[in-house]
Formats: sequence, structure tokens, C-alpha cells
Amino acid sequence: MKKIAVINDLSGIGKCSLTAALPVISVMGVQACPLPTAILSAQTGFETFYYDDYTEHMEEIILCWKQMGFCPDGIYTGFLSGAAQADKVLRFIDIFGHKGARILLDPVLGDNGAEYPIYTEALCEKMRVLAEKASIITPNLTEALLLLYGKEKIREIWKKMSGLSPKDFMEEVQKTGKKLSETFGVEAVITGIDLIEEESVSMGNLITDHRGYTWVKVKKEGGSYSGTGDLFASVLSAGMVKGTDIAQSVQKAADFISKAIHDTVLEGTDRNEGVCFEKHLRELL
Repeated sequence: MKKIAVINDLSGIGKCSLTAALPVISVMGVQACPLPTAILSAQTGFETFYYDDYTEHMEEIILCWKQMGFCPDGIYTGFLSGAAQADKVLRFIDIFGHKGARILLDPVLGDNGAEYPIYTEALCEKMRVLAEKASIITPNLTEALLLLYGKEKIREIWKKMSGLSPKDFMEEVQKTGKKLSETFGVEAVITGIDLIEEESVSMGNLITDHRGYTWVKVKKEGGSYSGTGDLFASVLSAGMVKGTDIAQSVQKAADFISKAIHDTVLEGTDRNEGVCFEKHLRELL
């Protein structure tokens, strides 16, 4: 059985990060080997939560896995609390990222045109280094712009893009995706893009690589929910080590999340609780 080292935080409530990744990767027939970056009582969208940084413990786990001769087929890295943790991941890749290992980076930096509180220029620079080592990166549009331009320029760029017509906006996103792939030499998937087409709204995901670009779209329903990006990246990471075509994996992830959001809207679940994905896991087989 293929193995993926999953480097992400563990939140007790909120169905995101490791609690989203473990069931998805497992049901797709790949062993998920978690390496926590932090332990939280609940994801940070809630008003109150306990947070325990795991930076030093990461080193202890790395050393144990090295002694055991651990040899993952893939490495999937998500939430990192800062540049120090990013250095731990770079060290992890140096040790375990053998020639055949595939790496997926989900660069958790921001959303909706603004950076997260954890953002620093040092962390963003480390994310760029990680992106150059990755096989696939899965930023949202904000994170794609942060990787390319940094915090100082993003507000101006976001404001300009927000004022574009739907057609021009899509073209600008395509240019961003192309530059992302060319800059870091990876397959890039810009996720969760609201697209307005003929009076309807769809959720778009843009795949770009050296060959060009491909859009994968599903009907948009509901708002923004905790953990959907983690579910998306988890489907891609499992498909990555299984050798599945990236467009096929993106379509599978988009359909899976769309159905989960539909059920979540019907239930009226709070966005911080995450989406009702459990009963749709069998569709990932």
C-alpha cells in the first residue's frame, strides 16, 4: 500500500486539516501517516480555541521515522505556523523526499484578498522554496497572488481584479495560473474561484502546467466552509501517488465537495463546523 506523509494541524472540532485528510486519503486506498504541526481544540474560525504548537515535537517524530526507515510515496503539507515550521518541512523533504516521492503543497497564507494572521514575509518566502520542490501546489487565488507578489502588492491587484468583467477576470486568473506554473515549475491548481457566467455562479478550479490550462467547474451553492480546501488537497494527494491524471482528480474532488456542501446547506450547518462529507466518501473509491 502506498503511503503519504500528511503534515498538517489537528483540530478537534471543525472538520479540517488532518480530520479531513485522514478519512479521504484512507478511503482512496492510500495509507495516511500524520505529522501534526499543531494541536487545537477547534479550528481557528471559532471564537475560542486551545492551540499547542508542535514545532519541536515535529523534529522528534522526524528522527523516529528516519530510524524506522520510513519511505513515503508522497508528502502532503498544509498549515504551517511560521517560517520555523517551514524549515522543518524542508528538512523533512531532504530526508524523505526520495526521487520517486511526489509532493503536494497547500500553501496556507490567506483568503478573500487578505493574508491570515500567521502570515509573515519570511513564511511566504519559505512557501516559495517549498513550491519549487513540489509536484503540485493548490493555492486559492489569494495565496497564488501572495506567492507571486507578496503582501505589499496584493491589495492593489485584488482591487483591480475585483472590478473586472467576468470574462476579463477569468483571463486574469489564467494569466496568474500560468505565471505560477512557470515561476515554480509545478502543476498548479488555483482553487475555489467564484465564476459568474450567464447569470449563474459556479465554483471554478484552474489547472495550469507547461501545456496550458484547464477549468473544472461545478455549481456553486452555499458560502465558505471550513475544511473544503483540505478535502480538495487530500483527494489530489491520494490521486497524485496513485498516478491519476490531475484533471480527473480535480473533477473528483470538486464533485465530492459539491455534494458535501449541498447536504451542509440542507442541514443549515454553521460554516465553522465544516461540511457533511462523510456519507459521500464511498464515491472516492
